Amino acid sequence: MMKKDRKSRRGKITRGEPPNFLGQHLMINKKLLKEMVEMANISETDTVLELGAGKGALTTVLNQRAGKVLAVEYDARFVDVLKRKTAQNPNTKIIHQDILKIHLPKKPFVVVSNIPYSITTPILKMLLNNPSNSLQRGIIVMEKGAAKRFTSTFIKNSYVLAWRMWFDLRFIKEISRENFSPPPSVDSAMVMITRKKQPIIAKKDHSAFLGLADYALREPKAAVETALRGIFTPTQMKHLRKNLGIKNETSIGFLTESQWGILFNTMTRYVQRPLWPKIKKKK
Repeated sequence: MMKKDRKSRRGKITRGEPPNFLGQHLMINKKLLKEMVEMANISETDTVLELGAGKGALTTVLNQRAGKVLAVEYDARFVDVLKRKTAQNPNTKIIHQDILKIHLPKKPFVVVSNIPYSITTPILKMLLNNPSNSLQRGIIVMEKGAAKRFTSTFIKNSYVLAWRMWFDLRFIKEISRENFSPPPSVDSAMVMITRKKQPIIAKKDHSAFLGLADYALREPKAAVETALRGIFTPTQMKHLRKNLGIKNETSIGFLTESQWGILFNTMTRYVQRPLWPKIKKKK
């Protein structure tokens, strides 16, 4: 939808408030818009959340397929356009609000969106940090660099690792900047999100797993044994390496999702609870 530029206004830093919220990059390729909806497998039984609806190019494709569309937009001028375009579509609700302040639907929902680049990570955290929410799947167009980071085989961020215990994230395709008006300075990419039918970690263990992930990924390039020092004894580590099928020099960031599942289950079974790493409180 649009790129949010942080600019100063009378000494204050703003994010999304008009009139500084004018760095819009609207997707203009109708074929791509239809492809997003097709990839998301939208049907009349779905509630679809669109984050950053802009002038409604995607909204008007979604509301022809979905049972309900929740279109979120902050720019008041675009909200007026959206309301006019969807006036004859009772299945579409326009939400005039900051994306990061909305309440996610309590019932199962799908996300199909072209999101603002500058708040890509906060949006993904809003959607994926809580495995108990009702998100089922999604197709999101985002900045290509972020898309590659979220889907890379090398994981350096604990929150991305946690997401991938409950959700599959797949890089679908690159999207040239020429598909937007005005063109952004970087290319974009389409990412598919799907809730795992069989999660790697149980929802009740979310906090415990995130504590382990935070601790182990302090230095993602560190060898597994170095990264886990302080949790496992040398003897435990020897058996763990064997169960993981890894070499001594394997970096912790290259462990697969299933290997993280083995690692976590080994910790909860053989390591005394007081030794489990805890989530660090954000300052």
